[in-house]
Amino acid sequence: MNYRETLDYLFSQLPMYQRIGPAAYKADLNNTIALSHRLGKPEKNFRSIHIAGTNGKGSVAHMMASVLQEAGYKTGLATSPHLKDFRERIKINGKPIPKDAVARFVNRHRSFFSRLQPSFFEMTMAMTFHWFAEQKTDIAVIETGMGGRLDSSNIIIPELSVITNIGMDHVQFLGPELTDIAREKAGIIKQGIPVVVGQRQKAVQHVFEEAAVKQKTDLTFASDHFTVLESRTVLVNGRPRLVAEVMHQDRTCEYSMDLTGNYQLYNLVTVLGALHVLNRTGSMKVPRDAIRAGLQNVVENTGLLGRWQQIGRRPDIICDAGHNAEGIGMVFDQLAGIPHHTMRVVFGMVDDKERASIISLLPKQAVYYFCKPSVPRGLDAGRLASDAGFSGLHGKAFGTVIEALAAAKKDALPNDLIFVGGSTFVVAEVV
Repeated sequence: MNYRETLDYLFSQLPMYQRIGPAAYKADLNNTIALSHRLGKPEKNFRSIHIAGTNGKGSVAHMMASVLQEAGYKTGLATSPHLKDFRERIKINGKPIPKDAVARFVNRHRSFFSRLQPSFFEMTMAMTFHWFAEQKTDIAVIETGMGGRLDSSNIIIPELSVITNIGMDHVQFLGPELTDIAREKAGIIKQGIPVVVGQRQKAVQHVFEEAAVKQKTDLTFASDHFTVLESRTVLVNGRPRLVAEVMHQDRTCEYSMDLTGNYQLYNLVTVLGALHVLNRTGSMKVPRDAIRAGLQNVVENTGLLGRWQQIGRRPDIICDAGHNAEGIGMVFDQLAGIPHHTMRVVFGMVDDKERASIISLLPKQAVYYFCKPSVPRGLDAGRLASDAGFSGLHGKAFGTVIEALAAAKKDALPNDLIFVGGSTFVVAEVV
């Protein structure tokens, strides 16, 4: 099989949560362990950093990888889902795994896959570990998929475990309460391996404290040690930068980031906390100039897409991949601060998200263009429009994301503001 045929096989033959939802979820590590044994336990042949959390783990993973690249390490980066190309999930120093390597791996192990019947994510993690080991990466930043304890990535023994925060998402798998979700995320905490939690949240902090005691390891809440005093957005060579003044141990330091969503300030604190622990433990040496350069060049170094990304001007068109109540709430808070005449929102969701809590956060004065992302899990645009209408939101339903965006552009004046989001899969169709 060539690369295109390989992708067709992966998407059609292996259950993929991003496309079909709960039917693809595997609540154990049996397949992951079997794949590891088949490949000679490749995850043992490189160092790693493991990142979990409800919001921000993708951005944190990309920021960490960018900093480590700037520090001179050959850095692997494993994230999900992809937006445009499967190979976005597996990168080394920002370069996606080659097409022929994907095809070669699947062709070599296809008969084993047929017998084992792994999920798409289980197979992808196996490919990731194999590629990082084969390419002799110095360090790999590994983002969990949905949870932590039973995530297919959770067979690694990392240098550091990082948990960004806890919010209400994937409750049908991870539990109905915040504490249930926290316990699943805390499942990445390993015996003797230091753990950094980005935010101290009173409702769940005891979960991480108990897990750290049980695993006999050090726990650091990054927000206890790093505080953003102020921030501003500036233009550098015509490009926006988010500049933050951060206090640590009674000293202030300024950081400039090319990720300009205000929610990245939370992720910045998590990253700084994680890097401080790495340096303190001596696990890795990451100098301050590498931290500064890495934060300034995340998009260039890693190819990150869809995080507060501007895709048009006059009218300004901004997209963001936030897809749960906490993430979408922060996005619309920032949108409200941008001067505009009319806000036009191209919005779609998948059908297993909690619609009511998300819809309640959307501004009633905006004009909506509801759409269905082109995945099997996509929520029917008419149904979404109907639900939104009951909450006082006004707009029309469109068959596709592209049609919805085209209509918004047609209706917009130069000083309007268009936002595209609601789902990673909506954003994937426009970036």
